[in-house]
Amino acid sequence: MSSNTPLRIVQLTPGAGKMFCGACLRDNALVRALRQMGHAVVMAPMYLPLTLDEDDQSAGTPILFGGINVFLEQQSALFRKAPGWLHRLLAAPSLLRLAAGAAGKTRAEDLGELTISMLRGEEGNQARELDDVIRWLRLEKPDVVCISNSLLVGLARRIRAEVRAPVICSLQGEDWFLDGLPEPHRATAWRVAAERAAEVDLFISPSRYFAQLMGERLNIAPARMKVVRNGINLGGYEEAAPPGGKGGPPVLGYFARMCREKGLDQLIGAFVRLKKRKGLGDLKLRVGGSCGPADQVIVDELRQTLATHQILGDAEFCPNLSRAAKQDFLRSLTVFSVPARHPEAFGLYVVEAWAAGVPVVQPDHGGFSELVAATGGGRLFPAQDEEALSDAIEGLLRAPDQARAMGEAGRAAVRKDFTVEAMAEEFARLCRDTARNFPS
Repeated sequence: MSSNTPLRIVQLTPGAGKMFCGACLRDNALVRALRQMGHAVVMAPMYLPLTLDEDDQSAGTPILFGGINVFLEQQSALFRKAPGWLHRLLAAPSLLRLAAGAAGKTRAEDLGELTISMLRGEEGNQARELDDVIRWLRLEKPDVVCISNSLLVGLARRIRAEVRAPVICSLQGEDWFLDGLPEPHRATAWRVAAERAAEVDLFISPSRYFAQLMGERLNIAPARMKVVRNGINLGGYEEAAPPGGKGGPPVLGYFARMCREKGLDQLIGAFVRLKKRKGLGDLKLRVGGSCGPADQVIVDELRQTLATHQILGDAEFCPNLSRAAKQDFLRSLTVFSVPARHPEAFGLYVVEAWAAGVPVVQPDHGGFSELVAATGGGRLFPAQDEEALSDAIEGLLRAPDQARAMGEAGRAAVRKDFTVEAMAEEFARLCRDTARNFPS
């Protein structure tokens, strides 16, 4: 295969229903960039349609492993033998769009048996869905099949054997999901994932931290693990507002899924503290990001907390924004923080804040430590220490010149190292090398 020959790539990405998903956004942007480079890339959603803030690169492709069939096959041995017409009916995109509304109500602790079944691939209850995927992939004739995360490693064995294509697996923070399963499902899922990971040709991690973590937990040899930083489409970020947006009082901002796992309650607590400190009484709070049905319960509780402290009027919640609205939101901020409790593989929202020229305050763990150290775009604080979070934010609010410099440092780093084009170039190179080395 010549270095100039366009690659035929299939990207399989699970949909998250009506919720925005960082992995979906990253995969969609990657596919778009790979196509602009001249590669023939097909993106197929799995389970449910994708919810995106850019043009959907999966438009026109079937939804594989339709979520309704996957669920019923897990629940009923009789349904696994259902006639084809019923199977096809329940895989209709219109029905899956209806089912997407319930996806936000599911929790990791309720999905143990289904997760293990999917990890077992052809030995699991969804073997019929895998048969359909293999037939579809044979028609596509890919040089490489890329799966979005390690929860899909159960597909690799049959893809390699029957499609005769290597499998590349991205790693995107799935450890928190597996760790959220109850025992004995948690231990079983990790064991089966490690067994099936041995059948994947290459893993791609967005950070050194996550490469090391998942290498150890899935027993992946260093030669089969590469680091490719996530990148974003800079369209719309051409103009960056200085810290504080267009003037007026300072604004503390958050943009991620509105949940406790991402530390939204800690940021609310820090905001309450900061409002009581001398000279910060005019501070405002803006909260944006994905908010599903389960998240709304948390948001309502936090709004009540703000009301109890008589500062609800100084806070604004902006759920499920469009891409343009998200960019305007970020440009309105003075300081950005998502104090996630769990060490994250990367943190795409941090890069988006930097693209808008906003300094960040993040926990000193996981991929955040790498990002801040590499860019100088903000400050770190000891994870889950609400007072330290408050102090770090206050430090930037009281040093606007320093905050502005950090925001500009982050913005410059994004334009240099975190563009979707840079990600796609390295990703394509690894795809080509992997395809060349795959036994014919």
